[in-house]
Amino acid sequence: MQATSNPSDSVLGLLKAGGLRMTPQRRAIVAEIMATKGHISPTDLARRVRARVPGVNASTIYRTLDLLEEYGVLSHAHLEAGAEYHHRAEGRHVHLTCSNCGWEDALSLQEAGALQKLISKHRAFSPDLTHFAISGLCGSCRGPSR
Repeated sequence: MQATSNPSDSVLGLLKAGGLRMTPQRRAIVAEIMATKGHISPTDLARRVRARVPGVNASTIYRTLDLLEEYGVLSHAHLEAGAEYHHRAEGRHVHLTCSNCGWEDALSLQEAGALQKLISKHRAFSPDLTHFAISGLCGSCRGPSR
């Protein structure tokens, strides 16, 4: 496969090399995902794609998200509002979400190392801290320390 500077073309080439058809719907979904910075929910993705290609159904979007995760392009995490996807190349991180105001932040896996070690001590359990959000209250919602 020829190298390309367009991430969308690279992903489409990867899928095509895997024997998948490149329908207009799939092309639009991949283009939108690759243009997105940060996280995107399937609902937001559907809204954006349908603005460009009306009639794309939810099952096509979910199947494409699953394919892109299977091919190592995307990862997902379960946040307060549901599953959201991000480019796997953006790095693995631990999501923090305020249950009150919706503020979001992230910890690197290095920063979360102590938590991972603590959990691992429990019956040799190996946690995937990137798959879910740690919910709580941000400093503003929690108020002054006591």
